[in-house]
Amino acid sequence: MKKYFPILFLFLIACETKPETTIGTWFPYDESSLLAENQGHPSSRMRYKLIQSTLSDKNEMLHAIEKQLVDFGAVDYARLKPLILEQSIPTIQKYISTSELSYKQLVQWYLYRIALYENDSATALNNIIAINTEAVKEATQKDEDRANDMQHQIYGMPIFLKDNINAEGFRTTAGAAVLQDNKTGDAFITRQLKENGAIILGKANLSEWANFLCDGCPNGYSAVGGQTLNPYGPRKFDTGGSSSGSGSTVAANYAVAAVGTETSGSILSPSSAQSVVGLKPTTGLLSRSGIVPISSTLDTPGPMTKSVVDNAILLSAMSGYDATDEAMNQKDQTQKYAEFSEENVLLKMRFGVITSFLSDSIYALNIEKLRKMGATIVQVDLEDTNLDGFLDLLNADMKRDLPAYLQHNGDSSLGIKSVNDIVALNISDSAKSIPYGQARFYGILSDSTSNEALDSLRLRLNAAGVAYFEQAMAANNLDAFLSINNWSAGYAAAAKYPCITVPMGYSGAGEPKGITFIAKPKQEAMLLNMAYHFEQQFSVRLVPLEYN
Repeated sequence: MKKYFPILFLFLIACETKPETTIGTWFPYDESSLLAENQGHPSSRMRYKLIQSTLSDKNEMLHAIEKQLVDFGAVDYARLKPLILEQSIPTIQKYISTSELSYKQLVQWYLYRIALYENDSATALNNIIAINTEAVKEATQKDEDRANDMQHQIYGMPIFLKDNINAEGFRTTAGAAVLQDNKTGDAFITRQLKENGAIILGKANLSEWANFLCDGCPNGYSAVGGQTLNPYGPRKFDTGGSSSGSGSTVAANYAVAAVGTETSGSILSPSSAQSVVGLKPTTGLLSRSGIVPISSTLDTPGPMTKSVVDNAILLSAMSGYDATDEAMNQKDQTQKYAEFSEENVLLKMRFGVITSFLSDSIYALNIEKLRKMGATIVQVDLEDTNLDGFLDLLNADMKRDLPAYLQHNGDSSLGIKSVNDIVALNISDSAKSIPYGQARFYGILSDSTSNEALDSLRLRLNAAGVAYFEQAMAANNLDAFLSINNWSAGYAAAAKYPCITVPMGYSGAGEPKGITFIAKPKQEAMLLNMAYHFEQQFSVRLVPLEYN
């Protein structure tokens, strides 16, 4: 790969006892040739107008890293790499328990790695919006308090949050220029993570406004973060959206795990596109309070990790009853996610396999592996279900839900109260704020759905989504469906069915694909067990070649 700016300088300065890491300055590079090259991409969504953000200075992130690496350098990075790269949370915790690794070193290793790749134009993925300036200090305290405070396996683990999730000490931007100064407290799930001992390493880039700003624009682009790239093929393979940065940071081993959000496909899509395990829980299983919304009907956060074990641990760490979220029910907080059956549960399962998807050779190969292993495979032809009005639901919800977020969970000093305000501000600086337009926001403004019509629409779409799966499930006594990537995400969203995607292979060109398990609501523990045993039997995840 041609390097356009060899501008990263990480070196050791001699001193009596400690190395010192110095990070060079980032200089924006000429991306015109790269943009021109991508104009011939077969996918119109990959024909970028911009790669680098025109709003953010990457040096802010790099300086936040440099200040935390005064006693960590290249030798430390190389020595600790086998203990951290691609390792699961339980394995990392084991190394810490035997004093081969500390939480401080773990955080510093990730920070060093981020600087190593993100300060080089040839490898920068633009998947991070902000870094926690106190991360190493927090990790040092975790080391001191571990014996008394560690109650959860997430303790001391560095986690990225998608930048539509509130976190104190950060700005929650949703990638949007108008929210660049949106200083907030913690979202409910952020508090849960902190109370269980997680370290918020930073904020991950995303498709701006969770992919509900422009129509047909690139996945992974935001005005604040620039164009997120897929580490398996930067500018070649789509990142998926909208939790693009969350998927990219995990895939490239920039943190232990990340949190994404989904309305319809926004966890499943980037997870499968970047060979990551992504769980879209039942809507209402996890709190949405303090998360920039699209739809209170469908939105949910969810874990994105390198392994199913880590996924279950992160889901558990975010769980808890939030009385302010009307979609939640306290009795749903009793599932045990990180307890996996020693017996291979796949052998007892009846899976619905969508006949038309068998034309995908990677999917067909994995289905045959499951059949040979002993799982029961039932081919089904699902009838097309009318989801007309789905976009109307999102428009109507966001028209109501976004102002509610701004009032109760946003920064009041911004003076933004409505979608109208945002549209007007975007127009005033359109070249920097909305290079791909704001067609979705115009759709919100034109929406005239009444409250009564919205209630009716919610019920109709939910019934249609449930019918799409339930008729075949009942007729064939199925435990779950097996899909590809986010191909069934719209129906699962409407039905409020949970889904988990697991890496299942790579195309001849090296593009990742995921197999996606879909089950009935509140069956996350069962889904995780299915996914765990699939991963144990057929593990295929590879580290991206340029990030090994």
